[in-house]
Amino acid sequence: MQNMEKTYYSPQVQKPNCEILKKLSSNIGLEIDPGQIENYKDVIDGFIDNYSVLNDFPEPTLPVKYPRTPGHRPAPIDNPYNAWYWQTDIIGATEGLLKGKTVGIKDNVAVAGVPMMNGTKILEGYTPEFDATVVTRILDEGGRILGKTACEDMCFSANSFTCSTGPVRNPNDETRASGGSSSGSAALVAGGHIDLAIGGDQAGSVRVPSSWCGIVGLKPTYGLVPYTGAMPMEFTVDHLGPMAKTVFDCALMLEAIAGYDDGLDPRQHPGMEIPKYTQMLSNDLTGLKVGILKEGFAACDVQVEKCVKEAIQKFATAGALVEEVSMPLHLKAGQALIPALFEGSYLTMIHDLGSAINYNGFYPNSMINAWAKGLQSRAQDCSVVVKAVSLMCAYMRKNYHQKFYGKAQNVKRYIRQQYNEVLQKYDVLVMPTVKFPAPLLPEKSDSLKGSSSCFILGYY
Repeated sequence: MQNMEKTYYSPQVQKPNCEILKKLSSNIGLEIDPGQIENYKDVIDGFIDNYSVLNDFPEPTLPVKYPRTPGHRPAPIDNPYNAWYWQTDIIGATEGLLKGKTVGIKDNVAVAGVPMMNGTKILEGYTPEFDATVVTRILDEGGRILGKTACEDMCFSANSFTCSTGPVRNPNDETRASGGSSSGSAALVAGGHIDLAIGGDQAGSVRVPSSWCGIVGLKPTYGLVPYTGAMPMEFTVDHLGPMAKTVFDCALMLEAIAGYDDGLDPRQHPGMEIPKYTQMLSNDLTGLKVGILKEGFAACDVQVEKCVKEAIQKFATAGALVEEVSMPLHLKAGQALIPALFEGSYLTMIHDLGSAINYNGFYPNSMINAWAKGLQSRAQDCSVVVKAVSLMCAYMRKNYHQKFYGKAQNVKRYIRQQYNEVLQKYDVLVMPTVKFPAPLLPEKSDSLKGSSSCFILGYY
């Protein structure tokens, strides 16, 4: 047999020539003496040899336990509210918490063998080879996955008109937005086409569509539900959460998907204990202290305020102590944290080509590589929302570096402390999820600035 060590293999990394290194030196301000570039090249060539060694190692990935077919993109007549991105049919275990429940998976979460788009042309054509941890847990508990639900372009809108496959319509009034970015998940649950759905939430993307579509959505405590195998947006605010028609079903799904993921998601802490959330539900709220956050109703639509306050009185009827509480900081807290959300998302998804780094855990390499290639070749296909935020963040990065991102992350601790002090007195704070009803979907003639429907993230 031929000596394999002498056999030619195509190089995994093309080594740079001296001209490339000269340009890089100038571009990043190193100003290396051109006469010394050859010496630097020799050192760099030795470093690059390590990449070939790494490439020979088998790469651990996430398991795929249940058979499935790729499915199909539904025709418009078979796609209620334009809320499906892709339909399939994956049957899980024969028993479990979710036995008999049909489920939709937001299209920023990987389902092996099923195309994934993250709402944007940037990722079009990508098919993951692994199941996200929440997908495996749903199937392990007997859930039946019927497809991928449409989401907003890069999950970066609270409205429902930016998805590359078209606007998602509200089941209660199809001229209005379903809310975003988990737009398809909310619409399909509200319309009765699935029992449960996975949503993703960085700054309201489970809660807003749940509110506008009239279902129950939960943004869990940070790290409670593993984000493993989902498209990262901003590491410090990434969440996946359950969406359902009822509080019971929402609690049931949380039981199924919550819990530590063996170190694959660094957002989590080991040793977390997951209670039986469904057994904690009760119609008797005797002893519960409910604070109505006064500032949460500032500039609120009259009908929304009336609806929410009428609902709050049901807490009192069930035995809770209900009273108003004031926290003036609330009026500015959201604005103060916007730089962390915007700049962090820009750095992860645009500047760093979709790659969150510097953590121990699972890296969805095929997803990130597909994202990087798509972004480099067709960034012009991003939505108007993504373009507006990216332009602003590129300006801030060039002129102010990460000054305000870092300050926002530091200020976050102070803001959290203020809320925690209020929560020493109250078990729960109550306010509207969104201060106005679902807006009309924009028309072709609407401008980015002028249309009431074309808001970006203004309600935060």
